[in-house]
Amino acid sequence: MSHKSLTAFLFVSVCLIWGTTWLTMEIAVASIPPIFATGLRFLIAAPLLVLLAIKLKQPLLFPKGKQFWVFVVAIFYFAIPFTLMIFGEQYISSGLASIIFANMPIAVMITSSLFLGLRLSKLQISGLLIAVLSLVLILATEMTLGGKDYLLGSLALGGAVAIHAVMYVFVEKYCRAIPVLTYNAIPSFIASMCLLLASAWLEQPEVSAFSTDSMVAVAYLGLFASVGGIVAYFKLGQVSTPFTASICFLFFPLIALSLSSWVAGNSFSMTSLLLMMPLLLGILITKAQPSFWLKLRFWRVRQAPVLCAQCAKRLSV
Repeated sequence: MSHKSLTAFLFVSVCLIWGTTWLTMEIAVASIPPIFATGLRFLIAAPLLVLLAIKLKQPLLFPKGKQFWVFVVAIFYFAIPFTLMIFGEQYISSGLASIIFANMPIAVMITSSLFLGLRLSKLQISGLLIAVLSLVLILATEMTLGGKDYLLGSLALGGAVAIHAVMYVFVEKYCRAIPVLTYNAIPSFIASMCLLLASAWLEQPEVSAFSTDSMVAVAYLGLFASVGGIVAYFKLGQVSTPFTASICFLFFPLIALSLSSWVAGNSFSMTSLLLMMPLLLGILITKAQPSFWLKLRFWRVRQAPVLCAQCAKRLSV
């Protein structure tokens, strides 16, 4: 497979996996309590991640002096935010949940600016403001239609985004050299154990009440979202630019929103749909590198004479 074909394949795979994850979580939490569902998801994923790490000769244990971070990652990257995601989907649609989570690049840029000294250009700040304002208007519109439950669900998803963004800062500062599978394998197993114990205490789940659809959904989350999504996204980051990988955040909400409407029958107001355009544009402006705008400007300059010639030809006819 050529480099371009591999990049395209991985890009489509990531968008499809992330796009379908949100509807799958909505199906899973329909009959399975959120803490138990998340714990079971990671219990399925962890052995596969361990096997992949062994096969690819990546260490299972964090390096000396970093062992403490295994538990930090397990709790604050896996256990809490992923539980908040699926908990929130009890109150809001999978489409709206995906839109909130698509603002992860914005949250990461804000936390990186605050704690890592990342300097944002005026264009990036403009994109950030456009995206945040659009998201606020979308949430305000949907809460007017959905009531106080939408507020609870939105806060849960917003909390998950905020925790992940803060974890990104800590990972960049303290765990940057740790391989991807090392970072995911053992911490996801620890997270699963903590969540299943917490579920037994807080939720006391009745397995007999779990529907077949919900069980299949959890299996999908463990096998494809947690394993396939991780491998595909980080491989995409290796074979392409970070900007190309981040473009996935523009496409997966569209897939999730379509599935939420067509499969689950969730409604989304026309106002919110229109606000999606400035939201995604804001994310694009924020993430795009200066080279992207230079290439776009160069393309426009090259195309201008061609377009002028076409116009002149049509006028002469």
